[in-house]
Amino acid sequence: MAGSGDPATNKCESEFYLAKQQLACVVGARPNFMKMAPILRAFDQGPFRGQLQATLIHTGQHYDASLSDVFFEELGMRRPDISLDVGSASHGVQTARVLERMEKVLIEGTPEGVPFDRLIVVGDVNSTMAATLAAVKLGVPVAHVEAGLRSFDRTMPEEINRIVTDSLADMLLVSEPAGLANLRKEGHPEEHLHLVGNVMIDTLFHMLPKATKINAPSRFGVAPGEYGVVTLHRPSNVDDPDTLTPLIDVLIDISAQIPLIFPIHPRTRERLERFGLQKRLATTIGLTITPPLGYLDFLSLTTRARVIVTDSGGLQEESTVLGIPCLTMRPNTERPITVTQGTSTLIGNDPIKLRHHLHEVASNTYKRGHAPAEWDGHAADRIATVIAGGTLNY
Repeated sequence: MAGSGDPATNKCESEFYLAKQQLACVVGARPNFMKMAPILRAFDQGPFRGQLQATLIHTGQHYDASLSDVFFEELGMRRPDISLDVGSASHGVQTARVLERMEKVLIEGTPEGVPFDRLIVVGDVNSTMAATLAAVKLGVPVAHVEAGLRSFDRTMPEEINRIVTDSLADMLLVSEPAGLANLRKEGHPEEHLHLVGNVMIDTLFHMLPKATKINAPSRFGVAPGEYGVVTLHRPSNVDDPDTLTPLIDVLIDISAQIPLIFPIHPRTRERLERFGLQKRLATTIGLTITPPLGYLDFLSLTTRARVIVTDSGGLQEESTVLGIPCLTMRPNTERPITVTQGTSTLIGNDPIKLRHHLHEVASNTYKRGHAPAEWDGHAADRIATVIAGGTLNY
């Protein structure tokens, strides 16, 4: 049976008798680091220290030396043991490079030449899917963290990566009950399914004390609980001027009631400039635009926000745990519990819905949700227990 959570306790007991395991842990982009960091801590510092030995492999799917160095420091995450330097490219080229280079790593084993017993992948980027394919072709079993998430939108590359990865993995580590339901419908054996919770929330709780000390809102001249944070980068929201312009109109209007801070993604900045919208934002008194922020600065802002407007999956999760209204600029979500139980509302790119729900926030009539029981900061401990061969007892 899949593991289940009891909100009365966040401590999991385990029975484990397996020998030492060599684990190949793959990351390819910054969101992967945030998911892998607590897992590595659980392996390196928890009760399985010495039993679960992790080799961290960075494919380099997304890599910027200056950003990555700061990011590793902020997360307190150890540096990769192996770097594949794949680089940015089309989906096909990038996938092929990861597949080729991961195959070589898996054949050669750890830097000491010890064979790998299992591959661990997180999330849904190209590296996740390509590394999984390389492993199963070599007979290396795969554990997928965040298994079972589905948007049911196959125009999203991430959705294809999720489906392929889950179809090949034999250990499916699930963050929410909807994921279990999806995997059961797809015919996965019950013994492969484990409800462990959300590792992104582990990172959130781990980083909150540091983020609280920064007090980023004061740097932007806003008071805690009195401002909103905006992030937009998906093509469906920013690539068409007929779509983006009405959304910007709404944000400019609402900024007279709720000051907004808008860290602008490079893709979005280019579109704003091309469509002649950048100057309007820059001259709006209640709206502050800024380059992308580091994780701690950004977390310091979002944790104190009155509302979040975003097309980011991770922010849907964090806002649900923090109890902050989140207007999700997507027509669907692979994290439905953030809508059914949490604080998120799906807006798509509809400016009328956006305006309506922002006015609800301004008038304090927006719905309030609550966090799932398993999103308690201990997902990585449960993952370590499962990989070590233990039984989750809550």
